[in-house]
Amino acid sequence: MEIAPDAGMGLVELSVSDIERSIEYWRRAVGLRLLDRADGAATLGADVPLLRFVEEPGARPADGYTGLYHVALLVPDRPSLARFLSHVAQERIPLEGLSDHAVSEAIYLRDPDRHGIEVYADRPRELWEGRVMQLMTTVPIDVHDLLAQADGPFEGLPAGTTVGHVHFRVRDVDETVRFYRDVLGMGLMAQLGPAAAFLSAGGYHHHVGANVWESRGAPPAPPGTATLRHATIVLPDEAERDRLADAAGEAEEREDGLLVRDPSGNGLLLSA
Repeated sequence: MEIAPDAGMGLVELSVSDIERSIEYWRRAVGLRLLDRADGAATLGADVPLLRFVEEPGARPADGYTGLYHVALLVPDRPSLARFLSHVAQERIPLEGLSDHAVSEAIYLRDPDRHGIEVYADRPRELWEGRVMQLMTTVPIDVHDLLAQADGPFEGLPAGTTVGHVHFRVRDVDETVRFYRDVLGMGLMAQLGPAAAFLSAGGYHHHVGANVWESRGAPPAPPGTATLRHATIVLPDEAERDRLADAAGEAEEREDGLLVRDPSGNGLLLSA
């Protein structure tokens, strides 16, 4: 059975080693706003919550384990991405890359705990729908063409910014595909052999990415690391949430949903 076509991604929760440092970076570099702060945790977003940080003082980066590869923040349009690019250029914020994926254009960063970040804008859906497998690629962005779209100063990521997708580090791509496709019912949109796969609900180019580039055969990050606590899959109703939780196996009841884990131990909060 397929996942509901209007399913999507929601808030991502990460552990961080120094919450003040994380808040400062994500506000200054990424352009999110602090929405809530209490008891060693903080929630940031644009007009809606997008990230939640939980402090684990002294936590080490989780390199070499399964977990988060990057959280991808989808801005509403290309001028929004252009303003963000102008901002990081002016502020000399270090970048990990700038990529044109044909279906989208993306700017990559990494926070002080080495959590990966993507800020991206989609190309019009009619240009790629039904052809993701054929079109999706990675080539350099035309920086000058993108910057020409900037229509004003950067004032933070705009209202309408969402978690467009979450890309995980996994231990094995084939078992990951079996879980997200055959258990949760997502469509397999593209696959790079045994190295990476991209899956989605409703024909989107991807809500979930998974790769083994840094994590083939690896276990989840141990205690004392700054890592993914969970990503959220937002579902249209509780019936769909409960159906997916039953299919996934053991589910932990949380105040805001049901927590399940993929075969690599990555937490997924099923929320309605």
